Amino acid sequence: MKYKTLGKSGIKVSEVGFGAWTIALDWWGKKIEDDEAKSMLKKAYDVGINFFETSDMYGKGKSEKLIGEVFKGMRDDVVISTKYGYDFESAAQIGHNELPQKFDPVFTEHALKKSLERLQTDYIDVYGLHNPKIHHIKDNTIFQTLDKEIDQGIIKTYQVALGPAIGWTWEGLEAMNRKNISAVQTVYNILEQTPGNELIENAEKKNVAILVRVPDASGILTGKVNADTKIDEKDHRSVRKGEWIKESLKKVEQLRPIAERNGLSITELAIKFILSKNAVSSVLPTVINTEEIEMFAAMSDGKYLSSQDLREITDIYSGWPQYELKASIQTS
Repeated sequence: MKYKTLGKSGIKVSEVGFGAWTIALDWWGKKIEDDEAKSMLKKAYDVGINFFETSDMYGKGKSEKLIGEVFKGMRDDVVISTKYGYDFESAAQIGHNELPQKFDPVFTEHALKKSLERLQTDYIDVYGLHNPKIHHIKDNTIFQTLDKEIDQGIIKTYQVALGPAIGWTWEGLEAMNRKNISAVQTVYNILEQTPGNELIENAEKKNVAILVRVPDASGILTGKVNADTKIDEKDHRSVRKGEWIKESLKKVEQLRPIAERNGLSITELAIKFILSKNAVSSVLPTVINTEEIEMFAAMSDGKYLSSQDLREITDIYSGWPQYELKASIQTS
């Protein structure tokens, strides 16, 4: 396992991190029981993963609780990143619809206190705004509150996680101007490089890390999703419609020669493509068992793609049609 510095924070994180939402939600085709979840967390640590990325709303605190239980007594051996901003205590979630968001000082301090309790710790390495909109990013009071928590040693640094859907370019670019923002998290993969490429370019200038989620394009790049796959409406991938799957599979075939000449599978090509980007500190594959954790961890080996390969991928990508991006409504 290789490690990178998380932007300006100085914190060293594993190039492959553990995205801990699947251990608390059955939104990826499998309900993971607590014992298996704990085994997965332990396996991740054993193969060199030290970066565990979660949120207070994943299972209404369940993901944080599992991490707290597994790493109790090992706190300084792991880097814990959690996020807040959804008022899940006061509103019921219907399907995958977004809940009301709050980032005011009172709510921030309440959410942080609860996360510390569930994680069984007195500090959080990376605290994150979960899917903030542009008016949140421009609100100085939010970041003044977080800066105060840094001064008190309760958090070490903070990130902005963009979403929920792919896009949110201005939110990411604006967030990078904040003094203590060490990372911006976004959807990015070899099939969906917009707005990631622009965010990566700016992140290098600002000394901000990029954290990558959905690196497998919702299963297309691991072979879990094909033209015959039926996705349950409860599954997080249900937003991916049949036409998108069909077109994505065609794109994979255009990339296959690059993978084959490098002796790589499509999955390896997809992950090594991301890890070839200097600004990317950690990639967060979606995992549902220990075997997948071992597979992804092995891909962090320092042997990534050549500049020629990257140029060819850029040329192929530039020939594909653009897709719709989500973003906040811009106001003056």
